[in-house]
Amino acid sequence: MGEIVLAAKMTHVPTLLMSEQDGPVKGRRQPAIDGHREIARRAKALGADTVVICDTHWVINAGFHINANARFEGLFTSNEFPQFIQDLPYGYDGNPELGDAIAKAATDKGAYTLAHHLDSLELEYGTLVPMRFMSREHDMKVVSVAAWATVHGHDESRVVGEAIREAVEASDSKVLLVASGSLSHKIWANKDYAANDGTFTISSEFNRQMDLHVLEMWKNGDHATFLKMLGDYAQFCCGEGSMHDTAMLYGALGWDTYDAKCEVVTPYFPSSGTGQTNVIFPVQ
Repeated sequence: MGEIVLAAKMTHVPTLLMSEQDGPVKGRRQPAIDGHREIARRAKALGADTVVICDTHWVINAGFHINANARFEGLFTSNEFPQFIQDLPYGYDGNPELGDAIAKAATDKGAYTLAHHLDSLELEYGTLVPMRFMSREHDMKVVSVAAWATVHGHDESRVVGEAIREAVEASDSKVLLVASGSLSHKIWANKDYAANDGTFTISSEFNRQMDLHVLEMWKNGDHATFLKMLGDYAQFCCGEGSMHDTAMLYGALGWDTYDAKCEVVTPYFPSSGTGQTNVIFPVQ
């Protein structure tokens, strides 16, 4: 019988890659890189063989979708930020049986979901950035779940999360579940970016205060209250991908019955106007 052994909310900002390159960002994102590696070390210690990543950089407009290919390999250049991520090499094995099982379970539960086995369907950088650093600590198979859901409700994404757990438990896999996305996500307006040292600042003090409040709720295990405000938080603080990654995470963990105290492994930091962190959600 399989199980989700660890869960996490993780940043995927391009400046993590730039932090290892010569330039003004060099070294500035080391705490976030260290957080990725620590999460991978914890997953390895718990026997994880697969990571399921709910990726808020994979946009979908109908149904839900899973990249369940057996192998992911190539060079990635971001359409959004080609000046930041270009010719990034990657190579990871997939877990197609688990990806297919998640899609079937979600569809059976009423959230129509398709699993895809296509060499031309690239991984997005919400998956590739965390894997870049986690793979240095632990070699895991990858399943990527689209979580930039444009016409979906959080209730549907909750069902996908429930399906992830059901499929994992019916499998032989031990899984690290990752919600890959920011907290608040109001990127600086283009004309304001340079004037506000945009790479290292947040665009809204209200968003920063809300982010810090949410982190305190998570650390205290007050998830039931957080879920009551998830919709408003995602809307008013511009949650990345409307925070469908987070709804999937909570669906897999038991939704408002989940009460474990989270561990912040990367101190909160602003990036290009947004709020970022790495947080471990212990599995009960």
